[in-house]
Amino acid sequence: MNPVKPYRKGLAGIAVESTFNWYWLVDGLMDNGYSVHFANPSAIKQYEGLKHSDDEREAFHLAHLLKLGIVPEGSIYPKEEGPVRNLLRKRLQRVRHRTSHSLSFKDLVSRNLGIQMSSNEIKGLKEEDVEVIRNEEHLVLAGRANIATMRFLKERITEIEKAVLKKAKLRKEYLKLLTVAGIGKILALTIMRETGDIARFPEVGNYVS
Repeated sequence: MNPVKPYRKGLAGIAVESTFNWYWLVDGLMDNGYSVHFANPSAIKQYEGLKHSDDEREAFHLAHLLKLGIVPEGSIYPKEEGPVRNLLRKRLQRVRHRTSHSLSFKDLVSRNLGIQMSSNEIKGLKEEDVEVIRNEEHLVLAGRANIATMRFLKERITEIEKAVLKKAKLRKEYLKLLTVAGIGKILALTIMRETGDIARFPEVGNYVS
């Protein structure tokens, strides 16, 4: 059932507020030919004399702004590019988790053994290598938990990277990213997918912010 259909002829457009779950609604409306305006809630100033606020009043406020042509709009990310972008975000989440376990293990060894280990050294460890912490079995267990989790996350990260590289290619205008130290194909693809259409940023400062 399409609740908007009876009003379609009188619709100049539909304003949808940017929330965490906007994807399905915006995609569905656009697939059915509706003109969608993606409202940026952080840029919308409510009427200062407003005594009450609820979904109905906010909807009327959005409609009023749309009618006046002054809705602050955000960018609607292309539906077909969303899955790969979300997969790259999932990879980034896994990388952060792995880093947190690496730092945790580094602190564990430093506090209890007075040994400084580099991140690369820790990445190469296996669970049995943690037996070096021989003075306390519970510390061994904690260290092994860090290493086991890191190795598991590494497998998942590698799996995601293979899937992304199989599906996505770096567009010509983003190839120069590969000339920057520390940026490889995966990070370049992440930047490209997060940027989308760079023309939506009027100035360099808008992009940086």
